[in-house]
Amino acid sequence: GKLIIDFERCKGCSLCANACPKKLLKIDTARLNRKGYNPVILTDENACIAAQCAQPCARTASLQSKIEQRRTEH
Repeated sequence: GKLIIDFERCKGCSLCANACPKKLLKIDTARLNRKGYNPVILTDENACIAAQCAQPCARTASLQSKIEQRRTEH
């Protein structure tokens, strides 16, 4: 599976980045979402195994293990 990142729901808390077994997630300090948070980004889509990193974000649904990554570009 792949990881879907909902950049607009991300609060930039780093819980997912800390949980990523391959350390592929990081906070994008160059970008803000509509709520004023720096969202997380996936640094290597091909290496992602979409494992336990989505668990910490279950409440906000900002990360989901799915078929492909969705990017909201502005």
